[in-house]
Amino acid sequence: MEEKKEMKFVRPESVGAEIPAISAPPFQLRCPSMTRSPLLDIAPKTPKTPKSPLASLLTSTPIASPMKKAIASMQCYLEEVGHFTKLDPQDAWLPITESRNGNAYYSAFHTLSSGIGAQALLLPLAFTTLSWTWGILCLSLVFMWQLYTLWLLIQLHESESGMRYSRYLRLSMAAFGEKLGKLLALFPVMYLSGGTCVTLIMIGGGTMKIFFQIVCGDTCSLRPLTTIEWYFLFVCLAIILAQLPNLNSIAGVSLIGAITAISYCTLIWVVSIIQGRPEGVSYDPPETKSDMARICDILNALGIIAFAFRGHNLVLEIQGTMPSSAKQPSRKPMWRGVKLAYVIIAMCLFPLAIGGYWAYGNLMPNGGMLNALHKYHGHSTSKLLLGLTSLFVVINCLSSFQIYAMPVFDNLELRFTSKMKKPCPWWLRIVFRIFFGCLAFFISVALPFLMSLAGLIGGVALPVTLAYPCFMWILIKKPTKYSAIWCLNWILGVLGMVLSMLVIAGAIWTIVTMGVEIHFFKPQ
Repeated sequence: MEEKKEMKFVRPESVGAEIPAISAPPFQLRCPSMTRSPLLDIAPKTPKTPKSPLASLLTSTPIASPMKKAIASMQCYLEEVGHFTKLDPQDAWLPITESRNGNAYYSAFHTLSSGIGAQALLLPLAFTTLSWTWGILCLSLVFMWQLYTLWLLIQLHESESGMRYSRYLRLSMAAFGEKLGKLLALFPVMYLSGGTCVTLIMIGGGTMKIFFQIVCGDTCSLRPLTTIEWYFLFVCLAIILAQLPNLNSIAGVSLIGAITAISYCTLIWVVSIIQGRPEGVSYDPPETKSDMARICDILNALGIIAFAFRGHNLVLEIQGTMPSSAKQPSRKPMWRGVKLAYVIIAMCLFPLAIGGYWAYGNLMPNGGMLNALHKYHGHSTSKLLLGLTSLFVVINCLSSFQIYAMPVFDNLELRFTSKMKKPCPWWLRIVFRIFFGCLAFFISVALPFLMSLAGLIGGVALPVTLAYPCFMWILIKKPTKYSAIWCLNWILGVLGMVLSMLVIAGAIWTIVTMGVEIHFFKPQ
C-alpha cells in the first residue's frame, strides 16, 4: 500500500507573506445545503450580503415554505479528494449564485414559471397564417429544436476545467471571446429580461382591470382605476415580491406561478371548446395583397412560435443555484427537472394552440386566446370561470416577473461589487429593485404598442434559443470535424441565424406595410 503523504499548510504570517485576497479554487461540497460563501476556512471569509428587513419578513411567510428546508444548512464531508470546482468569490454576493441549495424540483418550478406564460396565448394567432398542417409541424419542430439546445446549455454549464458558467453572458464570452461574446449576447439577454418584464406589466395590469370589471359588475358604484393606475398597482406588488433576496428564495413563488399558468392555459382552451365555435369561423389563410406580404406573415407567425419558447437565457442561472461535485454534477438534477417541466409545457401549449385555432380560426383577435374568450364567450361563460382565469393570469405574471427580473438585479449588483469589492448593502439592493420596477413601469406607459411587436421580439430572441448554444458547443467541446454532432450543430446554428434574420425582416416589413397603432403615454 502506498503511504499517505501528510500535507502541511504554512500560515502566511509565519513567513511574512501577505494573505491573498483570493485563494486557490476550493473544494465543492456535495451536500444540497451549501454555504452561501464558496470559500472554505483556508481563505479569508467572504463577507455575506446583508439581508433587508423586508426580505426577512417575506422569507418567513407561507409563500417561502418550500425554501425552509433548503435554508437549513448541515455539516457535510468532501466527496472526493482532489476534485475542484472553480468558483468566483464574487458569486457569493450576487442574487443568482449566493445560494446554491437548489435541486431538481426547484429547477422544474423555475423552468415552468419561465417557460409557460401569457406569450403562449398568442400561439393560435400563428396558426391563422400557417394553417393546420404547417402550424402543427412548425410548433413540433421548434419544440424539439429548443429542447435540444436546452440540453446543450445544461451540458455546457460545467467545463472540464471545473469552471461553472452560471450566466448566459459568461458562457457566451467563454465561447466567442470576451468582446464578441458580449456583443452577441448582452443585448438579447437584457432585452429578453427587461422586455419580458415590461410585457408582463402590460398583461398583468390589463388583466387586473378585466378582473375588477368581472368581479364588480355593471352596477358597481366604485370608481374604476385607469389603465396606468392598474399598471402601477401591478408594479408595486411585483416590487414587494422582488425583495426576496436570491433566485433560490423565489422557488415557492415560481411554484405558484407554474400552477397558475397550467391552470389558466387549461381553463381557456377547455372553455373555448366546450362553448363551441362562433359563427363565421374559417380556417383558410387570410388573403394578402402580394406574395411578399404572404411570406412576411409566415415569418411573423414563426416569430410568435419562437417567442412562446423563450427562457433559455435563464437556464444557466437556474442551474447555477445547484450544488455540484465530481460524482453528482449539477447537470443531472437540472436535466431531470427540465424533462419534467417540458412534458407539462407540451401538455399545455399544444392543446392551447390546436384547441384555440379550432375554436376561433381566423376570428382570433390580435390579443390572443384571453381576448377571444372574453369577446366571443364573455356573456355565455360563468363569471366565476372568467374571474378565476383572469386572477390566474395576474398571479402568473407576478411570478414570472421575479425570475425574468433576476438577471437584471444580478447585473446591477455585479457593477457595484466589481467596483467596491464588497457585497451590496441591503438598502442599496432595495433601491436597485425599486429603480428597475419604476423603469419598467415608465416604458410600459410610454410605449404601450410593444405588445403588437411579438414577432419582432421573437426574432431577436431566436438566436439565444436556437443558434448560439449550437455554436457554443462546437467552440467549447470541440467535437471531431465532420462528425454527426459537429454537422448537426453547424446546420442548426446556421439555420437558426438565417431564420432569425428572416423573422426580423418579416416583422419589420409587416409593421411598415400593415402599420402599428402608435400612441405614446396612452395605454388602452
